[in-house]
Amino acid sequence: MFNLDIFRANSRGAAVALGAIVGVVTFSHAAGAGPLPLFPFVMAPPVQTAPQLQAVPSQEEGVVAELPARLKRQVVGYATREAPGTIIIDTPNTYLYLVLGNGQAMRYGIGVGRDGFTWSGVQSITKKSEWPDWTPPAEMIARQPYLPRYMTGGPGNPLGARAMYLGGTIYRIHGTNAPGTIGTRVSSGCIRLTNEDVADLYSRVNVGTKVIVLPMDRHADNSFGRRG
Repeated sequence: MFNLDIFRANSRGAAVALGAIVGVVTFSHAAGAGPLPLFPFVMAPPVQTAPQLQAVPSQEEGVVAELPARLKRQVVGYATREAPGTIIIDTPNTYLYLVLGNGQAMRYGIGVGRDGFTWSGVQSITKKSEWPDWTPPAEMIARQPYLPRYMTGGPGNPLGARAMYLGGTIYRIHGTNAPGTIGTRVSSGCIRLTNEDVADLYSRVNVGTKVIVLPMDRHADNSFGRRG
């Protein structure tokens, strides 16, 4: 037969045991001061973070291809009767000299016109522009019809960071987005410098600056200086 007393005794024992378990859980929750997981035996998936992107330095920040030592901007001895501030383009040696006076000049490595596109003469800077737009002249479009008719200024523009326009000609002294061409004969007659160097030159000269471009068969050496 069913024993009611035994059932009651067992029920009281189960209630006491359950109360003890609830007390332990409550105490542990209070001590941990954190939410109690519903299913503590289930592992939470790892949290994945987005990869960090590294900024790529630009030429505007002064990062350019490494140049040979002779093509790096430097002060050199240079005898000439030209006034300080004059620019002399040594076409055959791919140098640009900015006369400083007292027998010195700042020398820059440059890129010059390819065969058939070199020129010589005396001009002056008639305009200066930062991050200039580019409108290829009609002569260039005729030779290279695939060129854009217009390109806004910026790091992708072939005129680079600065441009100094020479007289009423189509030629400029300008920067380049291809610094590996410094020291070569590759242009259609313009004089190119690295963006870092053209920004330096730009800061040193003004509109009206005299620019002497030497022919391929004449070097900007001391004999040129003695001839004035």
